[in-house]
Amino acid sequence: MTERKPPGVSFGSWVDAQISRGIARGDFDDLAGAGKPLPDRTGEDAMVAWVIEKARQENLDVFGMLPPGLALRKEKEDLPRRAEGLRSEAAVRALAEDFNDRVRLFWRRPQDPPVVPVGLVDADALVVGWERTRPAPEPAPVVAEPAPRRHSRPWRRRRPG
Repeated sequence: MTERKPPGVSFGSWVDAQISRGIARGDFDDLAGAGKPLPDRTGEDAMVAWVIEKARQENLDVFGMLPPGLALRKEKEDLPRRAEGLRSEAAVRALAEDFNDRVRLFWRRPQDPPVVPVGLVDADALVVGWERTRPAPEPAPVVAEPAPRRHSRPWRRRRPG
């Protein structure tokens, strides 16, 4: 931990002195990226690019950081994989309809540049793709029918005697 800034010393010269002492102690030796130039980033994109790069380094999901249009396009690409895990055609159609509702809502809002066009998903095509990934139904086990039971007819029995 660093000591407090002494009174009467400008902040800039105090920081420079701290850095100089750290260099003399070797605190900055063997750092990742040493001797490499910093990426040239300017404007609003600089902050976004830095956040995304940091999230990737930390293995965080950057999906939530995407602009709405790009997030919808990425989700549309992922729909067939998500549909594979569903059990019924109705669930696949509900997934497609939910996505299409959100796309229609996206179209109704004013968009900030860059505008990313997003199309609706074809529910029928999604169902066809889902059916191709379904395992073939197992054939019903063949159960041998029991032999017909012989009924005893009491009136035909022989009576002793």
